[in-house]
Amino acid sequence: MSKTKTPITRREILIGGAAAIAVTAFPLSAAAGQPKPASALAPQKQIHGETQMNKITVKDGTSIFYRDWGTGPTIVFSHGWPLSADAWDAQMLFFGKHGYRVVAHDRRGHGRSEQTWTGNEYDTFADDLATLLEQLNLKEVTLVGHSMGGGEVARYIGRHGNTRVKKAVLIGAIPPVMLKSDKNPGGLPMSVFDGIRAGLVADRSQFFKDLTLPFYGYNKPDAKVSEGVRDSFWRQGMQSSIVASYDCIKAFSETDFTEDLKKIEVPTLIIHGDADQIVPIDDSAYLSSKIVKNATLKVIPGASHGLCTTHADLINTELLAFIKA
Repeated sequence: MSKTKTPITRREILIGGAAAIAVTAFPLSAAAGQPKPASALAPQKQIHGETQMNKITVKDGTSIFYRDWGTGPTIVFSHGWPLSADAWDAQMLFFGKHGYRVVAHDRRGHGRSEQTWTGNEYDTFADDLATLLEQLNLKEVTLVGHSMGGGEVARYIGRHGNTRVKKAVLIGAIPPVMLKSDKNPGGLPMSVFDGIRAGLVADRSQFFKDLTLPFYGYNKPDAKVSEGVRDSFWRQGMQSSIVASYDCIKAFSETDFTEDLKKIEVPTLIIHGDADQIVPIDDSAYLSSKIVKNATLKVIPGASHGLCTTHADLINTELLAFIKA
């Protein structure tokens, strides 16, 4: 937390929301190695009239929800803060229909996964993702992370290596590090993240609603606003626990992924919008693309942080070309 004695204003809270939101990780199916019909939902079990969702149990006993659809080469998606696997709807439908197996999980504390008091930090997130890949016996996967999920992909490779990974994609991702410091002078000051924390505690529901404006670039004069998209963001955000939402602010703002990025040995596509108000491109994608050995940088003109939704067709086209290359 910042030690400033000056009260944080509502304007600073909104600026904080516009400057730092991160989003990531997507799960798979409990039937490892068992292909599913293309574009079909993984089989569900009926128990006493209730549907049992696909879930895995990770090493600390936490239950993690995941989606596992389609057959073919596997793409695993990691979502950003404060969202869930639902944030990848446009990508999972597209790639499922194009002959791919698509897997996405709700990060612990988010969506349909268990809400934990502890473990809301990147080492645990990466280990949860590793357990998902192991239990589903997924190999030769393309890992795709958006925002906070980009950090999850980087930390997964940093801790667990490249063995199961064929390619990696970072979209609007937070690495190398968001927080300003002597080593990272272009980062965002701690007051920005303190503002996000203050907004979250004061009125989490309204804060998430307000955050949709800079997140999707809906605060620009010529923006075509979708109230449906805003409602979906709010719904996903409110499914997360207040504990995870709060703890993840520290995780996505203060974690340094520089050493993780250096360990990525597979071809990597870095996509970022040059109008991103949440994770500014100058201190993220431009830097990461210089650290990752086999990186290709694709800048999307005018795209916001929520470009997987606002520019879904373009993102899907870029991903497909990269995966097939």
